[in-house]
Amino acid sequence: MAEIVLVHGSWADGSVWLDVLEALHRQGHQARAVHLPMTSLADDIAEVRREIAAFSGPVVLAAHSYGGAVISGAAKDNPRVNALAYFAAYVPDEGETVPSLNERFPDSPGDDAMVFHEDGWSSLAPDRFHYALAADLTPERAAALAAVQRRARAECFLAPAGPGAWRDLPTAYAVSTEDRILNPDLQRWFAERAGADCVELAASHYSLLSQPEAVATVIDKVAARA
Repeated sequence: MAEIVLVHGSWADGSVWLDVLEALHRQGHQARAVHLPMTSLADDIAEVRREIAAFSGPVVLAAHSYGGAVISGAAKDNPRVNALAYFAAYVPDEGETVPSLNERFPDSPGDDAMVFHEDGWSSLAPDRFHYALAADLTPERAAALAAVQRRARAECFLAPAGPGAWRDLPTAYAVSTEDRILNPDLQRWFAERAGADCVELAASHYSLLSQPEAVATVIDKVAARA
């Protein structure tokens, strides 16, 4: 069984992985979810590296959304990491940023949910959260997620990535076909460029909440390849 670190995306925390954690534990894996500071890409990468060091053996990294940029950096030149899994996530290569990658495909209909504040932090508009990120969850659960969201520094998205560790490791990607904030075609492009084992989930951006068993299965399969 594998040791697994789960990395959340922007405006969230590790609790978004709770259902996936339960599924992975039932499969016999040891898994933990990190809480990113979301103060900079470098700070977030450092936090994941600390979590990797807490395990005794090789580690699988799994990420959602912006967390994909984090694990790509945390895994590079890190002999403790032996596989990667991305869920509706960014998979940058050296020099790329979140905005530069978004420009490769048309805007998503939920992009207006993102709010960038004058103080350098960003958040999601609560009245757009359900539509943009979680349309396959109940309105009540989406409202709760919006209410507990954490702000993220805008510089997290603007920092250029380092070389992509996905070039050297077994990689899986799960496309959320109903995603309204990260273009599904961009997700497919990420998967193809990375040479990832790719599956498509009929899910919103938050597949880890609406389809946790399917997400856990993807992680389990890439862990078996490592």
